[in-house]
Amino acid sequence: MSTTATTQDRLAGNWNFAAAHSSADFAVKYVVSTFRGSIEDLTATLENGVLSGSAKVASIKVKDDNLTGHLMAPDFFDAEQHPEISFHSTAIESDGDEVTVDGELTLKGVTKPIHATGTLEGPAQDFMGNTRLGFTLETTIDRTDYGVSWNAELPTGGKALQDEVTLHVELEFHQAA
Repeated sequence: MSTTATTQDRLAGNWNFAAAHSSADFAVKYVVSTFRGSIEDLTATLENGVLSGSAKVASIKVKDDNLTGHLMAPDFFDAEQHPEISFHSTAIESDGDEVTVDGELTLKGVTKPIHATGTLEGPAQDFMGNTRLGFTLETTIDRTDYGVSWNAELPTGGKALQDEVTLHVELEFHQAA
C-alpha cells in the first residue's frame, strides 16, 4: 500500500463504518437517457490506511421491480452465483482534500484493478465529540470486463446499453475508540 505522509496521518488507526451516512450508486447510458440505480446493503472498513468494502447484489435498487429482477439474472449480476461485489484498496493518495484510490474490484467473480478519484473530508470532530472521516469517490468501469454482457441492438444501429458504467460512493467513518 502506498500513501503520502499526510494521507497516512489522516487515515491512521481503525475507523468504524457509518452505514446511515454512506451510499453507493451507479449510472449507465441507456438508449437516450441515463439509467441509475443504488446499492442499499453495503459495508466498509478503513484500517490503517486500507479501504475495503462489499455490497450485496440482492440489495440493488432501481425504479422498476421488473428491471431489478432482470439485473439479478445471469446476463447481468448473476446474484445467485455471485451474491457480493467487493473492493480492496492497494493505494490511497491525497493532495489536500483531493484523493485517488487504487484497488481491486470484484464483480461477478472477476477481479480487475480500478482507479477512483474524489475527495477526502476530515478528520473532523462532530458536535458529540466523535471524529469523522468521509470519502466521495467515483470511477468508470467497462461492465463487459466483468461479464455483465446483456445488450440489445437498436433498429437504427448501435446498442441499447453502453458498456461504461459510472460508480459513485459516499463513505463515512467514525474513529474507533
